[in-house]
Amino acid sequence: MKNYVISYDVGTTSLKTCLYEADEKIKLIESQSQSYKLTILPNGGAEQDPNDWWEAMRETTKAVIRKSGIEKEKISGISFCAQMQGVVLVDKDGNPVRKAMSYMDNRAKKQMEETLSDGLKIGGVNLQKLMKSISITGVVASSTKDPVWKYKWVKENEPEIYADTYKWLDVKDFLILKSCGEFTMTEDSAYATMLFDVKKENRCFSQEMCNMIGVDIDHLPRIIKSTQAAGQITKAAAKELGLMEGTLVFGGGGDASLIGVGAGATKPGDTHIYIGTSGWVSTVIDKPLLDISCKIAGIIGADENNYNYFAELETAGKCIEWVKEHLAYEETIDRLNERRTNGDYEEVAVDLYEYMMESIKHVPAGSSGVVFTPWLHGNRCPFEDTNARGMFFNIGMGTKKAELIHAVIEGVCYHLRWQMECSAKKVDINGSVRLVGGGALAPMTCQILSDILNVRVEVVGNPQNAGAMGAAIISTVGLGITDNLEQASSLIEVERTYYPNSENRNVYDKGFEVFKQLYYNNKKTFELMNKNEA
Repeated sequence: MKNYVISYDVGTTSLKTCLYEADEKIKLIESQSQSYKLTILPNGGAEQDPNDWWEAMRETTKAVIRKSGIEKEKISGISFCAQMQGVVLVDKDGNPVRKAMSYMDNRAKKQMEETLSDGLKIGGVNLQKLMKSISITGVVASSTKDPVWKYKWVKENEPEIYADTYKWLDVKDFLILKSCGEFTMTEDSAYATMLFDVKKENRCFSQEMCNMIGVDIDHLPRIIKSTQAAGQITKAAAKELGLMEGTLVFGGGGDASLIGVGAGATKPGDTHIYIGTSGWVSTVIDKPLLDISCKIAGIIGADENNYNYFAELETAGKCIEWVKEHLAYEETIDRLNERRTNGDYEEVAVDLYEYMMESIKHVPAGSSGVVFTPWLHGNRCPFEDTNARGMFFNIGMGTKKAELIHAVIEGVCYHLRWQMECSAKKVDINGSVRLVGGGALAPMTCQILSDILNVRVEVVGNPQNAGAMGAAIISTVGLGITDNLEQASSLIEVERTYYPNSENRNVYDKGFEVFKQLYYNNKKTFELMNKNEA
């Protein structure tokens, strides 16, 4: 009898549901996606309605079952890969008491500074609290976007909502609650709260950390492993999802944990780069590690024996989306209308990106001297600055729109190089990187990244589904189909390989140095222009 599992990839602006056949190989059978809204507030807030995630999950689950023709009785389990460091506050009935605060939310600067910035400091953090946090959790909550400060923002600014709060969940953990009625949080999400005692003999929320920061430990849920079943689909959820009551619901993990698994990067030294709405560079390590100056930490992953040395970029593919919606608006609308006239509605969005890439393929490396900075919503690593913003630098009379668009791709890749070089100061990186996410679908982006990093770039099949694949692998381990995550991910094969073009080395080395200086030279100006907004 064949095994089938469903994976939910819960992104920043859409949820994708993937149905996999999971036996000797993990094969994608069907997928469906549905988008939802992300609201950016003037005070730096970034919010979503958790019920929108559930609605997307309900509709896409029913769609993949219907389109695949697979009976719901054959689905052995479901699992999740989701955006991390959200704050979803719910009451005793599991209902949200307010909108969820996204990982992008940066309104809690006051709460962070009042808690950490007194007395003798290192890197802006009180020395005594810094040492205590590192000794217990292995990290320190030194970013305004860390979830603990969002929690405290609600506590101080919305006391009535805080009073109604029963549990604090992350994004996927809310969907697990809706599916099986259990209040849980996987170890990787628990770690991301910055309240998790990492010592192997403990692996629990720390009362000492909660006391130091001002968190009610009773608001924190039961911790489970990624491959552990949180529970079984309830009768009510089964009816809404179109699945069988009693189907196993596995913990899954955050995108930072499972996209690397889906990329096949699971052994120490393996590095993957993700270009989706956000972006990052992540290297597998076998022990906790922290670089306070560059804001990089070794975070707990789905494999309890390893960590992911993780450097995040807030807006990566989001920059390309901005280009499509604003800079290339007329061209892409014309293309969309052409497709509609021909009656071809399928994969229009993908076609528009392909069309945009085709229109800039003649632009030389370095975009004729134009440099773009991808900090559309501030930045976290290797510098923390909520005021930083995007810019086009060195525009001349002869600059064309195609060069601006090309520069945006290069700007994202320059920032990823900056993060990779910072990572390499602390960890050993193998001689190649796996590239996943929607950005990996474009051969031009893959080649530019290889040229700018000066390393071999490998792309797996269906790179945009790496998170869902990682969640499917979680289910295979939880169901006993495979023994461990490393064994399962070894089934993932490289589909395309890109090698750096030595002819572009000098222009990209020069452009990279200019890129870094653009931040340092404009840091004070960013603050002057944006400090009230952030």
